[in-house]
Amino acid sequence: MDEFLQHCLNALMLGGIYALLGIGLTLIFGIMRVVNFTHGELYSFGAYMMFAFVMLLHLNFFLSLALAMALGIALGAVIEFVLLRKLRGADIDTTMLVMIGAWIAMQNLEQLAWSGVAKSIKTPFPSAPLVLGALSVAWSRLFVFIVALALIASTYALVDRTRLGRAMRATFQDSDAARLMGVDIDRVYLSTFALGSGLAAAAGALLGPIFVVTPGMGDLAALKAFAVVILGGLGSIAGATIGGFLLAFIEEMGAGYVSSGYRDAMGFLLIILVLIVRPTGLFSRKERIG
Repeated sequence: MDEFLQHCLNALMLGGIYALLGIGLTLIFGIMRVVNFTHGELYSFGAYMMFAFVMLLHLNFFLSLALAMALGIALGAVIEFVLLRKLRGADIDTTMLVMIGAWIAMQNLEQLAWSGVAKSIKTPFPSAPLVLGALSVAWSRLFVFIVALALIASTYALVDRTRLGRAMRATFQDSDAARLMGVDIDRVYLSTFALGSGLAAAAGALLGPIFVVTPGMGDLAALKAFAVVILGGLGSIAGATIGGFLLAFIEEMGAGYVSSGYRDAMGFLLIILVLIVRPTGLFSRKERIG
């Protein structure tokens, strides 16, 4: 029982990051109808910015986290303005090819700028874990979980309780009708892509200090984000949140009771089963983002 509870605790710590990645992707995919292949590279960008601020510029760890997310938001806004705005109304194949090209370019720029050598980031947290009876958790992972929950709650509040959030939901339902009602669609798309990018960068900045930072780290993160969206259902923030924790739980149980080598395989096996039983996802919503 203690071992099972420890696995559950580990899954809870990781699920927050999966949820962040999934929410960012489902917002972009649901509102803009864009398959964001750069999502994983924005995750890597957040991790590298964290490395630059903490290890090279010696800035405060918590300030660096905020700056990394802010730069992720800014980079997402640039991508939307420079690439996607010019493709408004283009067919999906053209948009996908452009985003794939952006993904490859960003990954190679990271390789050129930072080399392929893995980099580590120091944290201000003690190395000794927090012990709760038979369970233990690293202070750094606990911090990641708390910040992830705070960002998820903030995203919910923005979408449900702000004017921008109402515009996002209206655009998701019917972009043409929203435009006729006076919604600035360009502003909604820019804000949506910037927000989704910021969440991806925040996830990278949070996990970068726990793992090592490499140019290819975003590839697996992107796969996990797409997996979460498939599990949760397109357009559902709640579904992406639950899907993130569900994917983490399945992976942790697979690693603990089958083999650590099958961690990723267990998650994708679950996705295959979900697609067979419910192709639209477990928590899909057709009527709104939320």
